[in-house]
Amino acid sequence: MGGTLAGNRYILEEKPFEIGRARSASLCLTDPALAARHCIIRPINGQWRIASLSPGHTTYVNGLRINEQQLEDNDQISVGDNDFIFRRQGEPGPETSGGSKAALLRACSLLFLFRSLATASAESTEGSLEAQLIRLVGDIVPIESGVTLLAKGEAALTERCAARGLQPRNLCAKLVAEGPVVDAERGTATVPIYARGNIAGLIQARPRGVSFPEITEILSAVAVLAAAAIESAREVEALRNENALLLEQIHTDETGLIGESPAMERLRATIGRVAPRDATILILGESGTGKELIARALHNQSGRRGPFVAVNCAALSDNLLESELFGHEKGAFTGAVSQKKGKLEMAEGGTIFLDEIGELAPGLQAKMLRVLQEREFDRVGGTQTLRLDVRVIAATNRDLASEAKRGAFREDLYHRLNVVALRTSPLRERPEDIPLLANHFLQKAAARCKRRVQGFSPEAMRLLRSYPWPGNVRELENATERAVVLGTTDMTLPEDLPDTVLDGSAVVTASSPSAFQNSVGSAKRESIIRAWNQANGDYKAAAALLELHPNSLLRLIRTLRLRDVLNQR
Repeated sequence: MGGTLAGNRYILEEKPFEIGRARSASLCLTDPALAARHCIIRPINGQWRIASLSPGHTTYVNGLRINEQQLEDNDQISVGDNDFIFRRQGEPGPETSGGSKAALLRACSLLFLFRSLATASAESTEGSLEAQLIRLVGDIVPIESGVTLLAKGEAALTERCAARGLQPRNLCAKLVAEGPVVDAERGTATVPIYARGNIAGLIQARPRGVSFPEITEILSAVAVLAAAAIESAREVEALRNENALLLEQIHTDETGLIGESPAMERLRATIGRVAPRDATILILGESGTGKELIARALHNQSGRRGPFVAVNCAALSDNLLESELFGHEKGAFTGAVSQKKGKLEMAEGGTIFLDEIGELAPGLQAKMLRVLQEREFDRVGGTQTLRLDVRVIAATNRDLASEAKRGAFREDLYHRLNVVALRTSPLRERPEDIPLLANHFLQKAAARCKRRVQGFSPEAMRLLRSYPWPGNVRELENATERAVVLGTTDMTLPEDLPDTVLDGSAVVTASSPSAFQNSVGSAKRESIIRAWNQANGDYKAAAALLELHPNSLLRLIRTLRLRDVLNQR
């Protein structure tokens, strides 16, 4: 048996043997992953059958999930963290040779070592597990040679077997269909490794002075324990990926706002002062400056335990928006087949964020004024007045003060909303934040696209800093993601950036290029012109000469302003 009770032995008598957490079980285990009545082993017509008793809990035999199955000699049963080997009395096996039982017990004790291998360091990959596994097999039993292959799924494992020249050619299929494979002619024994019910690898060894039944049993025991290491390695890898995404939040604080400019520092300080108060807040600023992110920061620091609910007032027609905000009663209008709660009710005890509040129709403006003044509302088609405990945060890119003066927006609603006004700075007014934001978006996009990108080249960063960014942070994020998708090197280069950035940056330059940058640019121009001439104006042939993708060459031509020069040739 492997697991916390490694080395224990249990005798099956001519009666059912039940395993689970229940005290009445034949084998009572404290593993919280088990059901009270997890599985049962019964004698039927001279054979032993195992059956799972709990649909929500899993029992494995030889790595495969089972509902009910007949047990054969040396079958491996996995119940939670515990692994058993089914043996018939009187059958030859490891107990008959003095050192084999000790070897199996040592193999079981390696479970903790396997888990530590998978979780100890960032180098604990499946490649290192392969090397460790076959080395440990050699420590347990004498072998002339051996190999461990790990892969996710039968198809991938078949490819690896073919690449290593493992025989027979259908080895992987035989392992899946028949279990352990013994090739007496070649002197090898091969056992499958299963993880989560799917084949995840194999262990093959050529024993020295050890019988095939014994080496097969030892390899099978190691394979069962190795499955724990594989699962741990893959779970740790998933956690590392998740942690990497979380670590992307560098240069942020509890607000989630990125930037170190004076404007951002002032904004953070203001959020810290007003967030704990329940005052209504109006966030003003251009599109793409992160107004919803500010609203979320205000909610997160407010101490309110209710949800944060966002509504885009410009995304729906007036009638749909009214129903979305206030809800409706059954039969209030055609299609209202049941009562529906609105966003205001859903935000009870929390915060409702009304984005693009300047787009509200006059009738909805009057209803929203009542919400702010009286903290109550009626559903569409309803007669019951509902009380409300929500904090209202609104945002707009319009000049509401001017619109209120000319009658395009209710002046009384504007004053109710404008208790505390926060103004977000456009990105062009805080260029010192561009490197932080760009690198944050770069790593985020690289993780999503599964690409390794180290950062921006100096020239690419200069272009980002000099571009005015009319679309603000949202435009910067989109430009960065595009650069990750189209880039072909570890560094993001100018030619990976959108044409709008390249063209716009040429007009506004933060500083004169250095002598080094000029020399690099001149070398690029000369190389492109020379290749263009050799290719007789065929840009694809020129790209091949430069070992570039044709699209990359076209972007370079635009970046370096070579169109007119090349057209004259």
